[in-house]
Amino acid sequence: MSNEMVFCTICRHEMPLTYYHLDPKNEASKKFYGKIDMPHVSTFLYFNKRGIVQELIHNLKYKGHQEIGTVLGNWYAEDLKELQFSKPFEVVIPVPLHKRKLKERGYNQTVTFGKAIAEGLNLEYNDTILYRKKYSKTQSKKNLLGRSENIENIFDIQFTETDHNKHFVLVDDVLTTGATLEACSRALLKIPGATISVICIAIAH
Repeated sequence: MSNEMVFCTICRHEMPLTYYHLDPKNEASKKFYGKIDMPHVSTFLYFNKRGIVQELIHNLKYKGHQEIGTVLGNWYAEDLKELQFSKPFEVVIPVPLHKRKLKERGYNQTVTFGKAIAEGLNLEYNDTILYRKKYSKTQSKKNLLGRSENIENIFDIQFTETDHNKHFVLVDDVLTTGATLEACSRALLKIPGATISVICIAIAH
């Protein structure tokens, strides 16, 4: 898929933009209410079955078209530049795949999106602090209870003193229940003084 085809496919007039970055009480942020205090939670697009975003995510995740993540990350970074926080974003971290899953797929579909966000906002990108210590099958076909039970304690961290007191931005492709991102956040909160925000390509709608 060429860059020209990506830009053609992702025509702004056709994309279901959420504008969640302008609404602190958006539907994405509500998934973490009462669980984890996050300064910012947003998604760029709405994910609808059989819609253009589903096709894009499918091509990004399973067909190797990682340039889609770059294009979407570049676009969303421009919107996110408007945001201001008392403690600004500092480090972008992708939701990690287990080494076995990474070997099976060949790449982590969130990496290009995360790197584009980091570059666009002049942030550090780090994919070594957070890692997945347990292999698990896809969450998409599990019900809410099954996901919550299955996702606990499968992430862990490795960090140094230089990572203390940082504002970490977790990035993922599609936000569904929020269970995976909550588990990642709880792992990162083991770092002294850590603050967590979440940015995703899309939210299941």
